[in-house]
Amino acid sequence: MSQSVSLPIAEEFDPFAARLEADGQVLERASLETLQINVGKMCNLACHHCHVEAGPNRTEIMPADVMDQILGWIDQYRDAMALKTVDLTGGAPEMNPEFRRFVTELTDRGLHVIDRCNLTILLEDGYADMPAFLAEHQVEIVASLPCYLEDNVDKQRGQGVYDESIEVLKQLNTVGYGMPGTGLKLDLVYNPVGYGLPPEQAPLEADYKRELAARFGIQFNQLFTITNMPIKRFEHALNRDGKMEQYMGKLINAHHAVNVESVMCRSLVSVGWLGTVYDCDFNQMMQMPLEGEDGPDEYAVESQGRKLWDWTPAQLINRRVRTARHCFGCTAGSGSSCTGALG
Repeated sequence: MSQSVSLPIAEEFDPFAARLEADGQVLERASLETLQINVGKMCNLACHHCHVEAGPNRTEIMPADVMDQILGWIDQYRDAMALKTVDLTGGAPEMNPEFRRFVTELTDRGLHVIDRCNLTILLEDGYADMPAFLAEHQVEIVASLPCYLEDNVDKQRGQGVYDESIEVLKQLNTVGYGMPGTGLKLDLVYNPVGYGLPPEQAPLEADYKRELAARFGIQFNQLFTITNMPIKRFEHALNRDGKMEQYMGKLINAHHAVNVESVMCRSLVSVGWLGTVYDCDFNQMMQMPLEGEDGPDEYAVESQGRKLWDWTPAQLINRRVRTARHCFGCTAGSGSSCTGALG
């Protein structure tokens, strides 16, 4: 277990890099198995913990020509890398008008596609047939449900979101998602409500399965526990409540060096809505591209950064990952990534 330490918390200092150096570790990408692509920041919700700061008023949407450039890059380099998965994020990814075409193109290439779905979008006009479309293309659904209790979900995601989420989960079960023998994966995501770290994933998954089955007859495959990152909306809340230093101290003191070996950036790159490449989704939201100017202007960073099609896989693999203090969110406790706990 890592010893408790006190490290400076300041924007100009990277305490995570300092910890890696102290532990004799180097964080590099070892392979490229997953492209995580943000297809737009528009969303029908505006959740308090959202590190994307997505919402109904966001206008950033990945254009069709950017999708085509990504598809062309995949076709060009597919044999030179171990790419298996394309992880589509938002916002609500389904709100991109090219979403269905993009999914179809990706699955036609034999790639496994993940849809990071907020569930409630599937109740909006124009999305009623989306569960059947996703099932037809064997898309894995990873859906946010911060708790199996109504009060906690509505507190984090908005009034009425729990009831709507339950309704959609029932619909997804009806078309086969989460049901034995169908091969249609339905995974749920837990984010802590408040300023704590996630509990152990396996016991919490058992609680979710028991309660959702008993209350609603709902079934799902896995639960992913994900730490709230101290960036964007959650960062604003921490600063507002005077909890930032305490929360960062909690993450730093819960760091486990062994988790560094399994963090998602070792086998993934994140692609922004205009095609710029980042080491992970969190770095993307912090405007920290692999190459290009950092800065507070999201559009400038995304539009001017080096695009995916300007890289070869060989240039992305064995490349050192950019880090900052938020990286402790991935290595604290049981570890955290977009597929839940690391250990």
